[in-house]
Amino acid sequence: MSGSGASTARTATHHLVPADTAEDVRTRGAGVSPQVAVLPVGSFEQHGPFLPLATDTLVACAIAREIAAAHPVHLLPPVTIACSHEHAAWPGTVSISAATLHGVVRDIAASLRFSGVDALVVVNGHGGNYVLGNVVQEASARGERMALFPAPEDWETARQRAGVVTSLLTDMHAGEIETSILLHAHPEFVRPGYESADFTADDRRHLLTLGMSAYTESGVIGRPSLGSAEKGKHLLASLTESFAAYFTLLTSGEGAVAESTN
Repeated sequence: MSGSGASTARTATHHLVPADTAEDVRTRGAGVSPQVAVLPVGSFEQHGPFLPLATDTLVACAIAREIAAAHPVHLLPPVTIACSHEHAAWPGTVSISAATLHGVVRDIAASLRFSGVDALVVVNGHGGNYVLGNVVQEASARGERMALFPAPEDWETARQRAGVVTSLLTDMHAGEIETSILLHAHPEFVRPGYESADFTADDRRHLLTLGMSAYTESGVIGRPSLGSAEKGKHLLASLTESFAAYFTLLTSGEGAVAESTN
């Protein structure tokens, strides 16, 4: 591989795969008890004609990188293929079963505990990875330290602070939020066309039965034309700020987040 294609591939690899050595991890974890690992989980699914199949993985990794820059956490490489069955009508989409994803995350958590990292935060970039909520609930019931991030409330706070116009309901897929984050973190992967690709379908009650193709021909549900790099920057900054409560919860041993919502 040569030329701009090789450069783009190197850039993508740099953003997806941490370059830590074992000594880096040892040093970073000194004085932090318990140690916290961050696992980005994305997907490999269609995101319309202007965003890459790896969009959800790139978004999860962008969030995880910002978290790792602000907190002493062990950043893991991403899970890049997950539960995207609702996108099967489009070329390029690849999925694994919910049971497989459940097993992969549980195995990773067990391996981390064996090496002395007792807490795991799963940073989810794909809304269809419903099973991750079950993984975290089951782990917590067993007395293990695990969290799923961001929660819908974290996304809503980030949306408001970033000036994202589209609601979370309307901004379902390849819309304002995802386009903004990629315009900020990976502008080289955003192709022309997002400026005129807006399409909304707020009533999606049969999505699980019919899949995405019943609601959109392009694969887009949202308003990508409203996306901007500036919004992407503020979205990531807000999510990083929200993560602080998760880090405190997992490292303090407390059973509840000491944070007033008043």
